[in-house]
Amino acid sequence: MLNIAHRGFRSRYPENTMLAFRKAVEAGCHGIEFDVHLSKDGEAVIIHDETLDRTTDGTGLVAEKSLCELKALNAAKPHPETAAFEAIPTLREYFDYISTQPGIISNIELKTGVFVYEGIEAVVYRMMKEYGLIDRCIVSSFNHESVLRMKKIDSTVPCGLLVDSWQIHPEKYVRELGIECYHPSAYCVTAPLVDALHASGIRVNPWFGSIQSDYRKLIDMGVDSLITDYPDKIHSLLKK
Repeated sequence: MLNIAHRGFRSRYPENTMLAFRKAVEAGCHGIEFDVHLSKDGEAVIIHDETLDRTTDGTGLVAEKSLCELKALNAAKPHPETAAFEAIPTLREYFDYISTQPGIISNIELKTGVFVYEGIEAVVYRMMKEYGLIDRCIVSSFNHESVLRMKKIDSTVPCGLLVDSWQIHPEKYVRELGIECYHPSAYCVTAPLVDALHASGIRVNPWFGSIQSDYRKLIDMGVDSLITDYPDKIHSLLKK
């Protein structure tokens, strides 16, 4: 089972920053989940929200700022005690780092649910291919059309469908779309659901966010990954 750090080591360090990514690897994670938007000038940048206000000292929409403007902002706001300054990373900066970390999986969430970033799938794909990391990536989104656009670019890219509510027979839906992974909110996961998805050859990668839950219960259900803010705790659980 894979231990995937949600926005890096988010519970202790500023989310979606290079510091949080490095610390997640040091904590023993197998992979890192992070979010990608496009800047005003079309650069792939790593930040969760559509707006800058919660996680940086800036305001306004990510999509309305150039890369230069975004780089001037301090993304250490969620955990100022850990760093005086952390820049919003670009996808290229992340790949520069992760390409030196053998075996670490990258779960790239395309943030196209509120605003549709024209061409974001192609931008991300070109960079995955440039770095030779396609087989170490999972591309996911709550916008399932975006996932299908990635599959249209290259059907070999591993992809996941994000959901945050209960679904009826998701294994049929995911199988019919030809997607490899299902990424449900953890509270929607049951043992019969995991069994049905696995019977259809679909990997189950639940995400938790900041709310702690009974991780052992899901591990015992046989899920394929846990996407949490606590890679250190999952690392310890998996060693038992």
